Amino acid sequence: MVFARGGITPLRRTVAEHAAREGLAGARLEDFVLAVNEVTTNAVVHGGGRGTLRLWSHAGRLWCEVSDEGPGLPPGWTAARPPPAGLESGGRGLWLTRTLCDQVTIVSGPRGTTVMFAAGPG
Repeated sequence: MVFARGGITPLRRTVAEHAAREGLAGARLEDFVLAVNEVTTNAVVHGGGRGTLRLWSHAGRLWCEVSDEGPGLPPGWTAARPPPAGLESGGRGLWLTRTLCDQVTIVSGPRGTTVMFAAGPG
């Protein structure tokens, strides 16, 4: 699925419906949809205004891959980075995704970023 600014809400609904059919429910479903929202929003805001999303099931987990064609993550960014302190706005999306999902892989470079993450039913 291709998405852009203004298309994240309908995309989130589609993901929620698909995730529920795949067995995610309750907090696991809400967490997965929140992770999708955070990563797709990052793609729109920081990754060139649009992106692509892919969903599939494998080994008892629902997987999501979000890719954009932006400039990549800033120099010095690391996956182990803690969330911003205090009342700073922004900077929590990838941290939150790592917290909410079972597995997260981030590949980034000057031609874009791809975030792949998974959640199981419980």
